[in-house]
Amino acid sequence: MAKVKISFFCKNCGNASPKWVGKCPSCNEWNTYVEEVISKKESTPTPRSWTNTEQKTIVPIPLQEVQGGKTLRMPTPDKELNRVLGGGIVAGSVILIGGQPGIGKSTLILQTALRLKHKILYVTGEESEEQIKMRAERIGISNQSCYIITETDTQKLFKQFAQLQPELLVIDSIQTLSSPFLESPQGSVSQIRECAGQLQRLAKETGVPVIVIGHITKEGSIAGPKLLEHIVDTVLQFEGDQHYTYRILRTIKNRYGSTAELGIYEMRADGLREVSNPSELLLNQKEEELSGSAVCATLEGIRPMLVETQALVSTAVYGNPQRSANGFDMRRLSMLLAVLEKRCGFQFGLNDVFLNIAGGLKIDDPAIDLAVVSALVSSLQDIVVPGNFCFAGEVGLSGEIRAVTRIDQRIQEADRLGFKEIFISKYNLKGLDQSKYAIKINTVAKVDELAEQLFG
Repeated sequence: MAKVKISFFCKNCGNASPKWVGKCPSCNEWNTYVEEVISKKESTPTPRSWTNTEQKTIVPIPLQEVQGGKTLRMPTPDKELNRVLGGGIVAGSVILIGGQPGIGKSTLILQTALRLKHKILYVTGEESEEQIKMRAERIGISNQSCYIITETDTQKLFKQFAQLQPELLVIDSIQTLSSPFLESPQGSVSQIRECAGQLQRLAKETGVPVIVIGHITKEGSIAGPKLLEHIVDTVLQFEGDQHYTYRILRTIKNRYGSTAELGIYEMRADGLREVSNPSELLLNQKEEELSGSAVCATLEGIRPMLVETQALVSTAVYGNPQRSANGFDMRRLSMLLAVLEKRCGFQFGLNDVFLNIAGGLKIDDPAIDLAVVSALVSSLQDIVVPGNFCFAGEVGLSGEIRAVTRIDQRIQEADRLGFKEIFISKYNLKGLDQSKYAIKINTVAKVDELAEQLFG
């Protein structure tokens, strides 16, 4: 006889409760509890069909006696993925990658698996073998060591794993797996938690790394309980706009490396291409210089790159002036417009203002403020900012230009790409060796000083 149990789970954190409650006592979120019918067998076997080794007896030992060693990694041919992971795939680790539907998660993992010279088991619960074959042919990579299986039952999957003994396991996706020991449907909180726990035990006991693809919700978070992100070792977020070709792979969590790294890809018909020098692709692509354009030296994680900001200021004809921003915080744009009006006397109140970050990127770096201000004034005055000028500085409410972090990396990137002058805050000069750079470094303390130097 099966023991039937009805329980309630929080969709946000995975906390269980014997009855429905309005507010989760664990994460304090409202209306997140869902009812699930769980039926467990009286004798649930421990899913250890992937290994025949005897269990070791674990005893506590002093920290000083722990033997420190280098972390074993599996380097991939993808340099951008290696950068994000901290040098490669760690043995016995569980990597979770999430992203919007159609953004390219499966394409990224499949082309990485096909390029590896290791035995790989690719488990798909959403697509057939024929669909995976068509994607592999489109990518144009063949690998006789990559095995495909369409399976959603974890116990059947573990039996195939024990027979094949792969060196890398790929799950596409975690929401399609189900454990036979639970009667709840696929994708439910309890199933995701149980399957993730089994995959974690498989990885730790066998030393085989596991890459898991996960869906995301409408809010942009990975579907399932927050416990899923705590179980895995690394959480990657694949971002981008389907209308643009560029994709960004960010690190949300990494137990074996830095979370400040990111990788940039270009989506093409034959798969994803690594972008080793994003600055040259994101800069302006026009034959003549026009007003309303300025280049910013920004940082994505710890990676410097140059991005073009475009502004268009025109007279409002249809009543109330419009404000629009793509890739930039709308509230920060309103603040910068207020600073320009209050501190410099530029009138934007009767004008439509449109701002765009070229390439479809979303920039949160405050150092872009100086380039945005320059582009806005340039469009308002219809005066061209020279294309070989670069900007890096944060604008305060009183109109001061504040210092930004890692200014040396920003200057070095602008110098490497052949820019002639860069405008930074004068407070960034402390400890900066200007003799190392061929680019001319201009310092400003207030917005009105910048406007005077650029536009007279």
